[in-house]
Amino acid sequence: MKTRYFEICGALVLAALVATLIAWPHLPEKVPTHWNGHGQVDGYGSRASLFLWPGITAAMLLLFAVLPWLSPRHFEILTFQSTYLYLMLIFASELTYINALNLWAALSGHVNIVRAMIGGISLFFALMGNVMGKVRRNFYVGVRTPWTLANERVWNATHRFAAKAMVLAGVAGLIVALASAQFWLWIGIILLGGLSPVLHSLVYYKRLERSGQLET
Repeated sequence: MKTRYFEICGALVLAALVATLIAWPHLPEKVPTHWNGHGQVDGYGSRASLFLWPGITAAMLLLFAVLPWLSPRHFEILTFQSTYLYLMLIFASELTYINALNLWAALSGHVNIVRAMIGGISLFFALMGNVMGKVRRNFYVGVRTPWTLANERVWNATHRFAAKAMVLAGVAGLIVALASAQFWLWIGIILLGGLSPVLHSLVYYKRLERSGQLET
């Protein structure tokens, strides 16, 4: 299973590299690298910057390969390996998607980059949220707050809450993208979905603390 996930992610990196190399002769010397909230280009860079995304993806895969070895005792990633590998695939797919959008924008100049970006990121956010409830206590992925790391019961409850919050935020973000609504509305939705589990972990921990239910 582990090998298959890394092979798929490696194929994504290779596909991004090959696509960029094929497009290279047709790319302008300066390509758009940044857009404002209205979808207008406000930053340009060398066409070589398009190789940045495959490089970031490859570095991320290396990090995901090393983290299980670095995990301390009682916080092992191997206890939820399939979920961990799934999250790695989601991250790799998201970075490859962003690379594809940047490449297409450089070639055509007619893509609605903001709408496409928030739609894609919303989808990946929902997919990540879908498995948050399966993430076990560790130092690298998930909602890692002082309260979740201190207590396994808080960790599990927070991640069940995070699963619902992230899926709802991701679906709402997709609706915002399809409706071409304001970019800042999407930012607010994603921030709410991402930060509400942090607040939940504090509130739940303090509730257990007051009732004397925290594990010693």
